[in-house]
Amino acid sequence: MTETLADLYEARFGEATDLGKDRPAEGEIARQLAHRSHRRWADKPVDDDLLQLLFAAALSIPTKSDLMQYAVLHVEDQVKKDRVAELIPSMAWIADAPVFLVFCGDGRRIRKVCELRGTDFAHEELDSFFNPTVDAALAMSAFIRAAEGEGLVTCPISAVREPVTEISEMLELPKHVFPVAGLCVGYPDWEPWVSLRLPPRVMVHKDRYDDANFEAEIDGYDARRAERNPMKRQREVEKYGKKELYGWSDDKSRQVSHLERGNFADFIRRSFKI
Repeated sequence: MTETLADLYEARFGEATDLGKDRPAEGEIARQLAHRSHRRWADKPVDDDLLQLLFAAALSIPTKSDLMQYAVLHVEDQVKKDRVAELIPSMAWIADAPVFLVFCGDGRRIRKVCELRGTDFAHEELDSFFNPTVDAALAMSAFIRAAEGEGLVTCPISAVREPVTEISEMLELPKHVFPVAGLCVGYPDWEPWVSLRLPPRVMVHKDRYDDANFEAEIDGYDARRAERNPMKRQREVEKYGKKELYGWSDDKSRQVSHLERGNFADFIRRSFKI
């Protein structure tokens, strides 16, 4: 039987649907429904011409007011890649990735344009930080889509914002340029499981925000996810105890119960008035 978009939907959300039953599992929607993050790489380099085309595709995204406030750092130096992996010890696969990129918000370029043309820069407020962040995120998303269309796989790394000072110094990022996320890129060595997501009815709202069924939806999601791929370990057992049924909501609520990246705000305030 031919796999359909409905099959991919069920694999992604753990619920059967009639959506896409009449459409084969092919094309961009199918690719995104089947997306997986990878952490093991085949021993195969990424051709530089292909990489340059992927950069070109990523740079073709929509961008706020045509300002293009982002930069991509390609970390080729293996010593630097190894150092990033040392700074983020839970993610050793960074060092082995054929390609490692750091997508950055770039508020420097437009300021230099203003200096070049003798105009004032009047946007010293939160928006001047937020817009480059969104631009960088859009560029990374576009790169991921283009890369997966060419048979590559990826793994975003938000943890570059933990040792943000060390990574920024190593990459010689100037004032107003800051890491948003790293990205490992390569060819797949294995096929990981599909991570179940909260269903569209929880995430997509019509005309007004509505979480009236919040508890039931979270409980249902926990159950579906635990059936598919139960958590292998429990966080913060000393503080919160060990649960017989430990789901996604338990895991993530415990994850955010202690501060992460507490130095990031201070780092950003060195450049931005927020």
